[in-house]
Order: sequence, then C-alpha cells, then structure tokens
Amino acid sequence: MSPVRKSSKREEIREKRRKQQQRQRLLIVAIILGVTVILLGVVVIPGIIQRAQDSSTPMGDVVIITPYPRPNAQGTSLGDPNAPVKIDVFEDFQCPSCQLYTEQIAKQVIDTYVATGKVYYTFHQFPIVDRNAALKESHQAANASMCASEQGRFWDYHDMLYANWNGENQGSLRDKRLIAFAEAIGLDMNAFQACFSENRYKAQINADIALGNKWGVKGTPSLFVNGLLLKPGYVPQFTDIQQAVEAALGGK
Repeated sequence: MSPVRKSSKREEIREKRRKQQQRQRLLIVAIILGVTVILLGVVVIPGIIQRAQDSSTPMGDVVIITPYPRPNAQGTSLGDPNAPVKIDVFEDFQCPSCQLYTEQIAKQVIDTYVATGKVYYTFHQFPIVDRNAALKESHQAANASMCASEQGRFWDYHDMLYANWNGENQGSLRDKRLIAFAEAIGLDMNAFQACFSENRYKAQINADIALGNKWGVKGTPSLFVNGLLLKPGYVPQFTDIQQAVEAALGGK
C-alpha cells in the first residue's frame, strides 16, 4: 500500500472517531438539558404557580381557633415519654378523614389517656394528598407546622390548619394563608418565615414518610398502638382506640 493510501486511511479513521465523539458530546448535552427541564418542572414551576396563585387569589377568611390545652406538649408529641402505651398517628393536613379524626376523636384520646399518664402520643407527617398536584399544599402545610413547632406551637398551628382547610388541593393551605395562620396565633414572623422559606424540616418530614412506609401506612389517618396498626383502611373510632389501649395496659 502506498504512503498516500495509508495516510488517507488514517484520516478516514480519525474522522470517524471525531464524529463519534461529537455524537457522544451531543448526547450528553441532550441528557443534561432533559434532566434540567425535568428539575424545572418538579422544583421551580410549582413554586412559580404557587406564587402566582398567592398574588392573584384573595386571602379568604381565616378561622381563629381557641387554643386547646394539651398535656406535656413537646414538639409533635404529647404526654409522658415513659407511658406504658405509645400511640403514633400518621396524618396529612389536607386529609378529610384526618380532620374528622382530629376534631371528633383525638381529643377524647388525649383527655382520657394522655392526660392521665397512660399514653405517649406522637403525630407524624405523612403528606400524600398533593402527590399528583402542581401545588404542594400538604407538604407546605407540614413544613409550616414544623416551623411553628420550632416556637413551641405545633399543636396550635395543627388546629389552625384543620380549622381552615376546606377541600383537597383547592388553595385553602396555600403559602399566603399558611403565613396568615402563623400571624393569627402570634408567632415570631421573622423566625417563622425564615424557617418556612428554606423548608428547614424537609429531612424530618421525609423521615416521617419513610417510617410510615416502613410500618405499612397506605392512607391517613393511620394509628398505631404500641406499633400495631389499628383498623387499617378505616378511621378508628374512640371505642376502637379505647379497646386497644386497655388491652395494651393489661389492667394497669
């Protein structure tokens, strides 16, 4: 083979390699652009929609609650940590059954068993109602409630959320109103807004969700008595909880 033909062959191979590398670079760029677009859709766009809705939608009436005294409130827990029975409840602030449970059943449990030192009661965040919604009202409500907890007011804010909720993904728990609820119960607004805007308790909320998934939570409210799920798929009534607690107490 002549030197000219050898050189031509080498040039042809180099050109093929160059084109292959160029295609690979273009593919990498396309993947990066695709991931960026997905991230914008998941992270940025819902926030833009939320802000646009907040600026264009009237605030609406804010229901003011009368604080309900809860025994030995520490963060999202109530009662004596050494109580013989532990109740763990997983809730979503947009869940209608959770609102029903909170307003009609939970207070009976607290008055009967937590206040008497028999039950240690813990609320866990399990926001799922907004999983297919553009606006993450359940997640933002969870975020806001934890910022209220930072100021020792989780349970008052918890009650504000349920008192002011009026429909799934309808805007009753949008950011503007969540901030108004904090103002209504007299929180330090600079501290609250700093906490809320940075989503300070995202990791803790995700840990609650992970725990719920580990324990087999499929819907809300899900209530566990000493680690055993009570009435799966149904809202447990006070008599159901009473029976389970008394059995766990064993006559204590």
